[in-house]
Amino acid sequence: MTGNDILLWDETLFKDPSVLEPDYLPDYFPHRESQLNALKFALKPALRGMRPLNCLLVGPPGTGKTSAVMKIFREVEAHAPGVVTVKVNCQIDSTRFAVISRIYRKLFGISPPNSGVAFRKIFETVVNFLVSSEKVLIVALDDLNYLCYEGHANEVMYSLLRAHEQYPGAKIGVIGIVNDASDLYCLDSRVNSVFLPEDIPFPRYGSAEILDILKDRTKYGFYPKVISDELLELIVSYVERTGDLRVGIDLLKRSGFNAERRGSRTISSEDVEKAYEASKLLHLCRSISLLSDPEKRLLELIARKGEIQAGELYKAFRELTQLGYTRFYGIVNRLQVLNYIDADFTGKGQRGRTRIIKTKFEAEDVLNCLEK
Repeated sequence: MTGNDILLWDETLFKDPSVLEPDYLPDYFPHRESQLNALKFALKPALRGMRPLNCLLVGPPGTGKTSAVMKIFREVEAHAPGVVTVKVNCQIDSTRFAVISRIYRKLFGISPPNSGVAFRKIFETVVNFLVSSEKVLIVALDDLNYLCYEGHANEVMYSLLRAHEQYPGAKIGVIGIVNDASDLYCLDSRVNSVFLPEDIPFPRYGSAEILDILKDRTKYGFYPKVISDELLELIVSYVERTGDLRVGIDLLKRSGFNAERRGSRTISSEDVEKAYEASKLLHLCRSISLLSDPEKRLLELIARKGEIQAGELYKAFRELTQLGYTRFYGIVNRLQVLNYIDADFTGKGQRGRTRIIKTKFEAEDVLNCLEK
């Protein structure tokens, strides 16, 4: 390493570190034009003081669903003072009281009383304010399925979607955000009959799209020549294993820190590989934590068996969960789409074709995540 290659103690490789944060909202939001346009169209009536169309955004983690909503919300709030937008993280706010409290805080700037006040009373205060101020409310329920686990999904959705029946003049739209449409198994017919969302799919990014986005983050996050195109392509190959763009952005940041720790002005392949080793389990555990209980149980069975025929796996799964074949088949397909397993057909089955199922990750890593 020559003198010019050495990074001084008060120097940094990062031009703007915020660009490499997971919650950064970029101006450049490529490869999601159709999704952004669909969202704009659905919310357009709110700009004219009407109730917007409800939406359901569906796609694997790290495909831009939440970022797309936040980008549109930022534009709406900048140009439409009569519209209030609220994003609720249902992993954190997983009860009806927590959801309405989040909305209350956005409207009034303070938290509602947290004891001795019923959900209905706070909801009434929120809706009366919307009616009297002639404002339209748009609520994005991120990871909506978490309300299902706590048993609050139907009441929250029903209250928001049918508010206008009890409070004439109330205008509320709901955007649901989920990894898979089957996550909404808990919604009953009362809710589905009024939700009727515009479906907006968010497919996985392709490798060229991932590279394009990471190049943009690199351009604004690092100083010039900190990372080579070859190393960016190495990071893309790591991202493709999970399909989660956030893994790539996190790898850029960690790789930069590793290079700085060495006192280098450039990121090396060792910096990237070291960063991946440190972060892969973190991201795997985070994504596994989002799976439903039956999905976790099936993934655990697969990890413990190593490689197993579908029929044998179904028997073990049914004994464990008492769930039927249709649900089993759906979960296998979902775990395959989410890149946790391979489920390839082979000619070795009794009837000529069967599926051999195995994990795409180290079984030990999967089991460690499931135990957390």
